[in-house]
Amino acid sequence: MVLLVVCSLLCLSCWVSFYFILCNVNGSRSYEWNCRLVTLVHGILAVCITAYIGYVDGPWPFAYPGTKNTPLQISAMVVSLGYFIFDMAWCVYFRTEGPVMLAHHTMSILGILLTLWLGESGIEGCAVLFGSEITNPLLQARWFLKQTGHYRSLLGDVVDVLFVLLFVVMRIFVGGTMLYCELISPRPRFFIKCGGVAMYALSWVFMVDIVRFAKRKSKSWHKQQRDQLETVAANGHEGKKD
Repeated sequence: MVLLVVCSLLCLSCWVSFYFILCNVNGSRSYEWNCRLVTLVHGILAVCITAYIGYVDGPWPFAYPGTKNTPLQISAMVVSLGYFIFDMAWCVYFRTEGPVMLAHHTMSILGILLTLWLGESGIEGCAVLFGSEITNPLLQARWFLKQTGHYRSLLGDVVDVLFVLLFVVMRIFVGGTMLYCELISPRPRFFIKCGGVAMYALSWVFMVDIVRFAKRKSKSWHKQQRDQLETVAANGHEGKKD
């Protein structure tokens, strides 16, 4: 346990150091820009590691929840624990996030701590990390596109569509299947099951916001298409008059 604490503090120090290095290198950019770069790197790293754990190293999370933690699972969770503590502190200090995102970070930190302390259910923890972080690169790409003035483009539309589809598939359908396997299995502890229910409920809170966003986006697309058709029709009418 002492070794886990030391490793977690070391990972936290690495994420903090990486952030300050980015701030020095990208001095012309905002603090949020550099923090989101850290978030992007963590998202890609977490997805790659947890994908390897789930699909290659094993065990399969849908069939073997509640099993003992492996060294690779522990490493993935310690790396993410350091990141979530850093990002939680950054968000609280700069007051950039609302209660829903802060609740997500809090539950992520507590869930990882509980899994490390119990020494089991690491495969579910890694599966949750994978499902939570797989949409993160798209979310950060959307923000960077907005900041650079390229959001209102075909690329911005593609990022939005992929984000919504990936969130619905991974967080709602795959996440719901994972939760069902967790609840019916006799191996996972009661507190782990409660944590799974809480994280899935939080996914539905995010889902409500995403549905609202999708409706606004759909209305915006229809309005753009209607304006384009009206412009084409007007130009054609003027051409006939000439």
